[in-house]
Amino acid sequence: MPMRTRAGLLAALTVVGLAAGTTLITPAGAAPGKVPAPRFLAASELPPHPSSVWTAGKVTDGFPAELAHCLGEGVPAYDYRHRVFHTDLDTGAVQATVVTGSSAKAKALAALLNEEIRSCADRIEASDPEVEAEGRSYGTLPVEEGAQVHGLHTAASWGATDVHLLSVGRDGKTVTVVSWGAMGGFDDAPVAAFKKTTTRAVNKLY
Repeated sequence: MPMRTRAGLLAALTVVGLAAGTTLITPAGAAPGKVPAPRFLAASELPPHPSSVWTAGKVTDGFPAELAHCLGEGVPAYDYRHRVFHTDLDTGAVQATVVTGSSAKAKALAALLNEEIRSCADRIEASDPEVEAEGRSYGTLPVEEGAQVHGLHTAASWGATDVHLLSVGRDGKTVTVVSWGAMGGFDDAPVAAFKKTTTRAVNKLY
């Protein structure tokens, strides 16, 4: 499939999230100053690619645009940090992490993020009649305060088809979101390996 078709679909999905009106601003009352940063995944901890290696970008401040297609309106920002990963082929991943003010705030944020992901397919279809989307739940993981794993498949009328795996995990007052994406369908998604990646991500928070 030509790269431009998938790029067009990903751009459309990003618009879905950004058009929802997300304002990535630290909430009023957030504690000033730097918070010790949790550790991030390494490239070697992502689901193995059959014919390419993963490359990890730098850990960067802010909320990643790569997650905008599902995490839209109503998601508070705090002080997110993120790392983007890529292969030499058409596969990518991203991890975003935030340290909230308390375990209660982190629990509420994780619940909100999971709900945004669960409703993502419906919002994509409502925003673009040329894209069909389906979401799936791959259950929970018994790591720290828990993690939930989701799947998302999108197919556009012009032929682009993509599958994403997303997870939300929590350790105390820290929440992390991990996303993996490539061309293909649910059968092409490395669910078992992604669950291992999510477990590693949550274990590395503190």
